[in-house]
Amino acid sequence: MDDVENRIAKSFASQGLMRSLDARLEHVSEGRVTISAPITEASNQQHGFAHAGLTFAIGDSASGYAALTQMEPDAEVLTVEMKINLIAPGDGVRLWAHGEVVKPGRRLLITRATVELERADGSRRDIALLQGTMIPVWKRWSPPEPQARGLSSQAFGFRQPIGAATRRECVG
Repeated sequence: MDDVENRIAKSFASQGLMRSLDARLEHVSEGRVTISAPITEASNQQHGFAHAGLTFAIGDSASGYAALTQMEPDAEVLTVEMKINLIAPGDGVRLWAHGEVVKPGRRLLITRATVELERADGSRRDIALLQGTMIPVWKRWSPPEPQARGLSSQAFGFRQPIGAATRRECVG
């Protein structure tokens, strides 16, 4: 694994939501990332289909990590905006999100993801399309320890409590 793949694998492993969804980082290459997750009783909706939240979560993460492959080594990524079109119900066993960078930029990157459904017989079909905007952020803080994960103004680079800072008071 190269440095980008290692950085993405380490970041992915630190995501509690991806762990709780039993999601897997399947593929990383320049501008492209694939993530999969099983459809379980914990991630389905009232009709037994994959919940849209599962679809969105892995699509967003695949898009974000695809963008991260094209960012500076000391950058992290945040989603600025993400739109989803749910085009078919998720009535299968596993979802596959294929994220890619459409338009790289210095400050913003445009991404898209296609989420496929895998059925028990191995056949696949598209069930969702996502388009988003990603922004690089630079590491200025260490994430809090798990027992102290409450929001703090310092964690987000503000000098004052969250909600009290003005734009000019933001660090950086």
